[in-house]
Amino acid sequence: MKSNILVVDDEPVARQSLTEILRLEGYAVNSVPNGQAAVEYVRTHPIELIIVDLRMPGMDGLEVIQVVNQISPETEVILLTAFGTTETAIQALRLRVHDYLLKPAPPAQVVNSVKKGLVRREARLKARGGTATMEVDDGVLEITLKDGTHIDLSRRQVRKKDKVIHLTPAEGRLLRVLIENPGRVYSHRELVLLVQGYDTSQREAPEILRPLVSRLRHKLEAFPSLSDRVVSVRGTGYLYEGDK
Repeated sequence: MKSNILVVDDEPVARQSLTEILRLEGYAVNSVPNGQAAVEYVRTHPIELIIVDLRMPGMDGLEVIQVVNQISPETEVILLTAFGTTETAIQALRLRVHDYLLKPAPPAQVVNSVKKGLVRREARLKARGGTATMEVDDGVLEITLKDGTHIDLSRRQVRKKDKVIHLTPAEGRLLRVLIENPGRVYSHRELVLLVQGYDTSQREAPEILRPLVSRLRHKLEAFPSLSDRVVSVRGTGYLYEGDK
């Protein structure tokens, strides 16, 4: 089955170009000219991946992403912009954007990003156990793994039968970031930003994260299906290892 992709850009030439590039790759592609139309389309159609321009009249790209994350949390997002700034990149990172591309992005780069985004989407679904259930509503995330282990990140709890552990706010944020994107390697600096809410140097970030990761791993050891999931990537950061 073809993957369904939505292109959102107020510039007709850019919108048509992206649409044609992706159709040539065999994807089912639709396009809309503004953010409000994108939101309405996602509400009524299953979309695996959306490519959205940052600067558009009315609802901009970041606002579109916020709504899409709520109504279709399994949809991967690629943000396009001709005005790249550190602030925008940080906002995109906080919104769990799959990729952040500067316009005009070469066709090969766009296609490669789309392929990786769709692979990541499948990996996230499989990591939740295939038969795992997930509910997302206004930021509430609950996951039940194959062995019955239940993760409730709104209450910051992990439980199985009578066994329950409670996570601190920082531990809960860290687990959520990692578990929502299985297989993705987050740098130490990215994780400090996403979990602690401030930027720091790549040199200082590992020291900030190390005790937090250690505490989280210690708590997860109580559940066999989670005990080895938070993996260190030497010299880089951490990832959540999904089901193999």
